[in-house]
Amino acid sequence: MIDFYAWYTSNARKVAIMLEETGVAYTTHIIDIGRGDQFKPEFLALSPNNRIPAIVDRDGPAGRPLPVFESGAILVYLAEKTGRFLPADGAARYDAMQWLMFQMSGVGPMFGQYNHFSRYAREKIPYAIGRYARECGRLYWVMERRLGDRDYIAGDYSIADMALFPWARTFDWREQDPDEVPHVKAWVERIEARPAVAKALEALAKSPRSGPIDDRHWENMYGDTQYQPR
Repeated sequence: MIDFYAWYTSNARKVAIMLEETGVAYTTHIIDIGRGDQFKPEFLALSPNNRIPAIVDRDGPAGRPLPVFESGAILVYLAEKTGRFLPADGAARYDAMQWLMFQMSGVGPMFGQYNHFSRYAREKIPYAIGRYARECGRLYWVMERRLGDRDYIAGDYSIADMALFPWARTFDWREQDPDEVPHVKAWVERIEARPAVAKALEALAKSPRSGPIDDRHWENMYGDTQYQPR
């Protein structure tokens, strides 16, 4: 059994997809990052960086519970635990791993920064918005070129696709016209058609809260609370 600690984010959706694709038994625990659940000692014991997602594998190595944080590490752990969606060795393994790292170091941070400066920052800074918009467009084109001659990012469907897909599918959040990147658009549609992906997306469809971010949420996410030593 896997205990899955999540909120309604692209990084959590990566792990939800992997859990559904592998059929591993799991229980979801919602960590409300707008209300400060990520700063509670019991969660910090699992995820020292106070970020979601995190998991605890109750049947980890040697039969002992094992917590794992960072979404990329979780994907690799689950792939190795189940023997699925990551080649065991050889060039194919490193092909999938390098595209996983592409998401972790590029797509996630850059798309996330654009989200912040365009949607959530209280001061709109044209340079920051423009800089990250251009970088998001460049990253879409990297994926577009890659997908020009294959159905999935590393050949066979893998954790690299699961990592990239939740970020790439929200074209409108980056003001990206999907028709300008038709191979990415077709790849998104191909993955959305997978039953396990549909189930994972439905489970983490959107936050139960609606409307604008309130002051408490903004402070926990972007204010001084985020930077207090713990």
